[in-house]
Amino acid sequence: MEKSIVLTEQEKTLRQLLLDTSNYISTIKGCTKPELRFTGGWVRDKLLGLSSKDIDVSISTMTGFRFGTLMKEYLAQPDTKSKYSQDVLGGLAKIEANPEKSKHLETVTTKILGLEIDLVNLRKETYAEDSRNPTMEFGTPEDDAVRRDATVNALFYNLNTSEVEDFTGQGLDDMQLKIIRTPLPPYQTFKDDPLRVLRCIRFASRLGFKIDCEAEQSMNDWEIKDALRIKISRERVGIEITKMLKGPYPYEALCLIDRLGLYNIVFTNPLDHTFKLADTGPWKQAYNQLLEILNFDREDATPIKFLQIINSTLIRDAQELHLAWLLGALVPWAKAAPSPRKTSYSKPSSPVAAVVAREGIKIENKVLKIIEGAVLHLQEVKDAVAAQSASSTSPLKRKLETSSREAQGMAIRRWGSHWRSNVMFALLVQASETQNDAGKFNKDKKVSTFLTVTERRGLLKSYAAWLAQLKSLDLLDVVSLKPLVDGKQLLEAVSPNNGPWMQRALAIAMEWQLRNPNETDPHLGIAEVLERRVELERLGLGC
Repeated sequence: MEKSIVLTEQEKTLRQLLLDTSNYISTIKGCTKPELRFTGGWVRDKLLGLSSKDIDVSISTMTGFRFGTLMKEYLAQPDTKSKYSQDVLGGLAKIEANPEKSKHLETVTTKILGLEIDLVNLRKETYAEDSRNPTMEFGTPEDDAVRRDATVNALFYNLNTSEVEDFTGQGLDDMQLKIIRTPLPPYQTFKDDPLRVLRCIRFASRLGFKIDCEAEQSMNDWEIKDALRIKISRERVGIEITKMLKGPYPYEALCLIDRLGLYNIVFTNPLDHTFKLADTGPWKQAYNQLLEILNFDREDATPIKFLQIINSTLIRDAQELHLAWLLGALVPWAKAAPSPRKTSYSKPSSPVAAVVAREGIKIENKVLKIIEGAVLHLQEVKDAVAAQSASSTSPLKRKLETSSREAQGMAIRRWGSHWRSNVMFALLVQASETQNDAGKFNKDKKVSTFLTVTERRGLLKSYAAWLAQLKSLDLLDVVSLKPLVDGKQLLEAVSPNNGPWMQRALAIAMEWQLRNPNETDPHLGIAEVLERRVELERLGLGC
């Protein structure tokens, strides 16, 4: 690992602009010349050879807002305009105080040459017992370094000397050792701001570092867990979890959450004090299975055909990859019974997994709909896969008729555009089931046991075979199949009076279309609907 930093051309220009502003402040404005440093994650990433577009700039003698205002003033000088390009001048015209942080820190955010810049003063922080929002006062570089969540995030790059500064005395060593360690004793660090627990997990998983043993012990302390549950807003928890699951190594993040006993602190409903704990015993089987599916083509192993089919069919892009990890994180809540309706007129309660996602980690509504669908369609997906591999005389196969293109196509259209995520969720749930869950009671043991390697392989092969069948039937994109027969045509051909019958009539027409994929004449579909008029009359047709 390098201990020096090589700046890009954009970073060189930014550095010079900041130094010029510092000189302007001291010579023209008569103020003490600020010492300027790039801090935190940018320094860490540059030392690791990673690119970074986010730069925090620490200022020794004034707030970020004051420095940003003076920098804008400096750039308005006639001599300055000819020195810097419009890319710099245009970006700084948009300097604004950060409303989220300015109450405590008076930071300023701006964008210059494609770089996201935060300007903030060096500070010392004091925490109240019941809040993670600190009382701030101006501090030294040492004060600013030790208040940070990890030593590797407490490294500074001095703009005057172009040197990396390690005021904790441990940051550079911990970078070399690949360790996440807190600058101050970890118990106090986490008690002051419990969100640092999740931040340390995120950095460890993202960077491939290990968390210091003493820090792990403090993370596992129930006082720290209670502080994380009570003091931290769920929006902040959700931001950290989302960054973990969208990061390069979400598997490692879930492993740490599981091993440190944090699952029921993070994935919970904080609004319900009677909310039960999830059984996380089998959860490891789910996220291990997802990792195996994703790593089917790793260099040290021969690609496995059935894993390749599952991977290529269910995970086509970054969004489906993120949904796979998110749904994998919610597997312990897959079968939890939802709250009963308050009255017979109340709408059905949301699945518990969706409630946890909404209240525990503040997932956005459009993703909540996907989670709800995955839970609600869970049994239907499992039955469809099971029927595909069942014998031709199986009652389940006869009942579901999943050998027909029509039935499978209608099912997938019912599951919706995110049906692949529904299937992945069902697979991960089944991979985490015990033998008792799978209907195989172990008479020799009083406790449930996980599926054997052979049983899990059989499960994966059944999913792969079913997905291959869908592909052979040209059903993978059936959700986007345009109906040949629409409601307007049915009103003209069947009845001018709309009603409950219409939904079933459209379904009959689509079933016909799926049975006859080469037909293009909508009149044949309408004829199918007319032949089943009696069925529609039971739904009010003709009344």
